[in-house]
Amino acid sequence: MQKDFSLAKAYSQVFVSSCKHDSREIYRARRVALMKKLDSVCVFAGMPVDPGCEEAFTSTWTKFIQEPAFLFLTGVNQAGCFLLLDPASKSEILFVPKKDPFKEFWVGKRIGYLEGDSEAAQLTGIKDVRPADEFFETLESLVKKNDSKPFVYAFFHDKFQGDHNWKFKQKVERALRSQRVTVRSVAALHWELRLPLDAPRIDEAKRAQTATDKAFRELLKAMPSFKGERDLGLFLDHQLLLGGDGDLAFPTIVASGENACCLHYVKKDEPLKKGCLVLLDFGTRVGTLHSDISRTIPVNGKFNPLQKMLYEIVLDAATEYRKAVRPGVSLKEIGNIPWDFIMEALETRLVKGARGTYELLYDMRPHGVSHFIGEQIHEGDPGSRSLTTALEPGMLISCEPGLYGTFSATIGGKRYREKIGIRIEDDLLITETGHVNLSNRIPRTVNEIETIMGRGRASNII
Repeated sequence: MQKDFSLAKAYSQVFVSSCKHDSREIYRARRVALMKKLDSVCVFAGMPVDPGCEEAFTSTWTKFIQEPAFLFLTGVNQAGCFLLLDPASKSEILFVPKKDPFKEFWVGKRIGYLEGDSEAAQLTGIKDVRPADEFFETLESLVKKNDSKPFVYAFFHDKFQGDHNWKFKQKVERALRSQRVTVRSVAALHWELRLPLDAPRIDEAKRAQTATDKAFRELLKAMPSFKGERDLGLFLDHQLLLGGDGDLAFPTIVASGENACCLHYVKKDEPLKKGCLVLLDFGTRVGTLHSDISRTIPVNGKFNPLQKMLYEIVLDAATEYRKAVRPGVSLKEIGNIPWDFIMEALETRLVKGARGTYELLYDMRPHGVSHFIGEQIHEGDPGSRSLTTALEPGMLISCEPGLYGTFSATIGGKRYREKIGIRIEDDLLITETGHVNLSNRIPRTVNEIETIMGRGRASNII
């Protein structure tokens, strides 16, 4: 076991493994489960080249991001690889580039084929490892032998005719043209398997939540020291990376004041203004799973009355939405619940209760309230986002209502008016009877946030 762990450590981030689980067995179980759904040969392609290599102007190293479907089945996080599954013989073949010691001199260890060397097989758990340049020849030979099937499967989406998966599908078609074999998409079968998380991935998701909770609490205590979006973001990223084991879940959003009205604000270079709110959207990765959290906090540690009212409307909308989250329903069925709640609450609490006004930056619904979380931070079929898929135990979804616009109100005899963006996001794990809010410990109420920030201000003064 120590030998296997040492090998996995040497290839960390190239073979995505866990120190708590036998990763080879996890990936093998997924391949076996998929083969049980198949009635013909199925092929997957990883990303064809390192990112940016197709561009003449690229001259610096860029972090590699693997095709999530390929990563899900193999754990292999490098370019130029293929996977072939044959349910008839229950065989699996991994194709990797030939071992290149000179390239490794520049970029570090890479999984590669070397005749007489079993290291790639030991690392991945796939016994049959071959050179990548033999893939199409092997596929053609196998299909000829199994000529009873007029089709093979490949992973691609019809709505995305231009990405690397679609180009791979076209190459497979050309390779098998003489045999009059068509290529069908395995995407639907793949998503059936991938959307519900298995026990090791649930464990990774929970560990990501724990790391994110710690990072956010450290941020709240340190808020008095930040002058702008940039130093706040750098601090939060550092804390998230300390708690994860690979990378951020996505580039952190730090949007202060009116900037929070841009949903995917990326500038992060403006000053933090006292009295304003700052919207944070952040998460970290553990294994292949992520956390995806949004919180909106006051720069000076205390919400003003209008900010508090609007924040609690969004918070209550999330609570109302969670009442409907359970197995058997789809995200599309329940997707309007928080938005209807917010519109009603604006009328009752803001307009009638505080002689307020509002002008939203959208028509009723600014964005989806939920998406699946898995190998991708926005998991699911890229065309439909799997919104009509019935929820099952083990699925992980976000819950992220928001409010963006210009608001005014008279509270305590004082008139308040500001352009504001608020989003609160938690991650919900579907269970047999409903769901568990994995993010529940991450401070989210007005009192929790103000209390922790107050301690930070006190220690800063001392």
